[in-house]
Amino acid sequence: MKKFLLILLVMSVGFQGALLAQTKTVTGTVTGGDDGLGIPRVNVTVKGTTRGEATNLDGTFSIQVAANETLVFSFVGYIAQEILVGTQSTINVVLQPDYAELDEIVVVGYGSQEKKEITSAVASIKPEDFNSGNISNPTQLLQGKVAGLSITRPGGDPNGGFNIRLRGISTFGGNQAPLIVLDGVPGADLGNVDPNDIASIDVLKDGSAAAIYGARGSSGVILITTTKGNSGEGVTNISVNTFATIDSKVLNKISVLGRDEFLTRGGTDFGSNTDWVDVITQDAFSYATNVSLSGSMGGTSYRASVNYRNNEGIVKGFKNERLNTRLNVTHNAINDRLRLTANINITNGSFGAKNNNLFDFALTYNPTAPIFDDGTLSQNSLGGYFQTLASSDFFNPEALRREQNFSGTNKTILASFRGEFDITDNLTVALQYNQDRFTGLNSNVWSKSDFDFGGPFGGVAGRSTDDRFTEIITGTLNYNTELADGLDATFLIGAERQEITSEGFGLQTRQFLFDSFGANNLGAGALATGPGTNYYSYKNANVLNSAFFRANLNFKGTYFISASVRSESYSGFGDNEKTGYFPAISAGAELTEIADLGPISQLKFRVSYGITGALPPSADLALPVIRNGGRIDLDGDANTADDQFIAPRQAQNPNPTLKWETKKEFNIGFDFAILDGKITGTTDYYTRNIEDLIFNIPVPIGAPNPFDAGNFNTVGSTWVNLADLRSAGFEFAASYNGLKIGQVSWTPSFNFTIYDKTTIEKLSIGDGLGFDDLRGGNLGSPGQNNTQIILNTVGETLGNFVGAKFIGIDENGQYVLEDANGVRGSSAADFALDDLAVIGNALPDADFGINNSFRYNNWDFSFFLRGSIGHDLYNSFRSFYENQDASTSAWNSVVTDKTPVVSASPTFSDLYIEDATFIRLDNLQLGYRVPSNSEWVENINVYFAAQNLFTITNYTGLDPEVRYTDGGNPLVPGLERRNTFIPTRSFTLGVKLNIK
Repeated sequence: MKKFLLILLVMSVGFQGALLAQTKTVTGTVTGGDDGLGIPRVNVTVKGTTRGEATNLDGTFSIQVAANETLVFSFVGYIAQEILVGTQSTINVVLQPDYAELDEIVVVGYGSQEKKEITSAVASIKPEDFNSGNISNPTQLLQGKVAGLSITRPGGDPNGGFNIRLRGISTFGGNQAPLIVLDGVPGADLGNVDPNDIASIDVLKDGSAAAIYGARGSSGVILITTTKGNSGEGVTNISVNTFATIDSKVLNKISVLGRDEFLTRGGTDFGSNTDWVDVITQDAFSYATNVSLSGSMGGTSYRASVNYRNNEGIVKGFKNERLNTRLNVTHNAINDRLRLTANINITNGSFGAKNNNLFDFALTYNPTAPIFDDGTLSQNSLGGYFQTLASSDFFNPEALRREQNFSGTNKTILASFRGEFDITDNLTVALQYNQDRFTGLNSNVWSKSDFDFGGPFGGVAGRSTDDRFTEIITGTLNYNTELADGLDATFLIGAERQEITSEGFGLQTRQFLFDSFGANNLGAGALATGPGTNYYSYKNANVLNSAFFRANLNFKGTYFISASVRSESYSGFGDNEKTGYFPAISAGAELTEIADLGPISQLKFRVSYGITGALPPSADLALPVIRNGGRIDLDGDANTADDQFIAPRQAQNPNPTLKWETKKEFNIGFDFAILDGKITGTTDYYTRNIEDLIFNIPVPIGAPNPFDAGNFNTVGSTWVNLADLRSAGFEFAASYNGLKIGQVSWTPSFNFTIYDKTTIEKLSIGDGLGFDDLRGGNLGSPGQNNTQIILNTVGETLGNFVGAKFIGIDENGQYVLEDANGVRGSSAADFALDDLAVIGNALPDADFGINNSFRYNNWDFSFFLRGSIGHDLYNSFRSFYENQDASTSAWNSVVTDKTPVVSASPTFSDLYIEDATFIRLDNLQLGYRVPSNSEWVENINVYFAAQNLFTITNYTGLDPEVRYTDGGNPLVPGLERRNTFIPTRSFTLGVKLNIK
């Protein structure tokens, strides 16, 4: 009997084991506990194995699994779950958000940190937060998303760059915008990465975070991390994103007289009715496609992408085309102790452009004038185009568009190679080599029939090329250890060398027999010297050597300290001033670990102080630079050329004491989370003092050079450390994560920055060298060449407008103006410069951004509002063209709701300084995730996006965006020049899909 029972027991166990060994199909749906919607791409794996699947677009999955196995459900930002299969054939899982883990790893200088350990002001933006639509530059992804970060591009020029300012003005020099670090490559061009290839963007805002980058971090740092290959062994993913965009012009509130109104005012009638803006513009069509392939095998992961983009401008002939290819390969070896990474990016671009003043002429040209003329209407007509006056301020817009052509191509190769090796479990050595080469070729052609420039010289053509080669080698040693019970430490030491070489040449010649020769046959130009011609070449190089150290301490996940120092030597400073030191220290404490704060689940206090530098505009400012001077004839006989030479000319006096600019920044802030992380946010207050700003000052020729003992000034200017600035600000950002309204999930977010505007603390260096004030903002021709409207004074806010105040109109229809002393006149010329009043300021009081994201089943909808408060703009269109007398003037009249009725032509006053506060519906998107039952196509997303839908403002110019510079000069902000490109409104239709 015992033997029989034993046999039955063995057979029973074996039978059950056989049953358990059999696999079956288990299906189910994974939804989010925050919104109840299906979560795509959740990892569903069999515990202890590499087998697994990913959920489909609607969160469903199907997997072969045995009854005795456990399924693990995991997804970034949610708490993982493990479920034993047993007898279940359907398993539905609800993943709860893990708000504490969201964005846990943040990229910082030369490494990364857990978010909870960050003690500086750092903002992180993920793809789900990016702006959408026709994004031509990665900075647009961030526009309005980060408190303190201002990204502007007034107008709609597809070739125009973006002005990026982090916490306002930080220097007068060359690096006014934040340093861009692309996959660890400092100074990379944002044009080298397609927006579709970006995995995350981290912004180092305060001095302590940026100090690890030393002199290049004075204006802040933006770290861009691109998408890498996936880690699923043998899995290949293909993603496609393609869209098309229609751009149309937005004229805001600016308008001019129509034909009938123009004639009523006594204008000359040439018999036509021409809307010149419509003549030169079009509804522009743009399109882009991004295709990427990623996968892994045998310890190697890869991702390759190709991006093609073609943007048209609303002005016919403006265009921008770019082809970008990127390859990333990562290989792990020696049990993952050795990690090798290669990034190679190749970008080929081309552009077409026209005269920047086209809109100026299109808005103000005679509306009765025809486009073409056979010579019967005007003796000034040229090349078949109508032209009334021989004036440099009055041209037929369509003739200007057709007879001038500016184009170019550019090529960039960015290669980065990195190796990391874990010497021990807590000691890692890394070496990275970066190479960045840019080549640009530009062509400019003015036709023989061009009334503006080409015609008087028989046609003009030129070509130039510029080549820039950057080489960076970085070595680091990273060590982490436990110094004591509960005290963890990470130490980083590194060295870096950067060398930049720039060279190029150009040639411009004139007097062509045929226009068809142009820039492709400069030898056909008969004259290479004299007016309208030029030829030159150049080459320069600079070297930046650096060493840096950083220590991070973490005590029981409650108290955090970070300290760093960077030493840099730069070839462009004086002999005794080449090396600068940039230290930083920051500390933080997680207060919820110290005391029970009730509904507050996180409250981290941070305080930091950091010093950064700034590289000068060029590397030779401390030297007595010799440049080309005028032509000399040794025997005085102009008929012989063999004794004619170009004389050397000293361009500046030497200054061996020229040294680093420094920015000293203090920051105090809090990071908070409420209701288990459903409400999250951050707040910061900062002050910054910028010292020893580099500036070029006039000096008396022949006087002793105070910076070079025993020598004298041989030219009238010297580069010196002249100015000190001060500014401060308050930043706040918060979001509610997954607010439920019925079946709709709503995620609102909000950020704003309040600025204590930049003030000028000093504009001198003693011994009579310096100024009490700096004037700028020359309004220019016609008739206002000597009108300077910006006054920067010691002790005052930078960017103040000065001028007479508009009082009203007298009985004769003349302007009544008044200066700061109450003295009245009728023209700006009636007042002394020193008697003018402050009539506005160009810098904003505050910036803000409001984002709202909604999800309902497979639908998603978002809209984003952005604005600036308290900045003034000079409206040049009104200032030049308001109330023109059509019977005696060449120009049409600009008419707005602020135009007074007078009989006099415009004269500058506060009448043309306008409050440009605005709020703009910057971005809107509606998307639908198409359900797919295909085994190889998933995540099909069709979307519609719109940009710049409307702007609410009292400003009557073209675009109320803040102008931080005028032609790159930060001392002259707030001028809307007449070459501003008309803003555009964009509508985009696109499709995204993934292929397994």
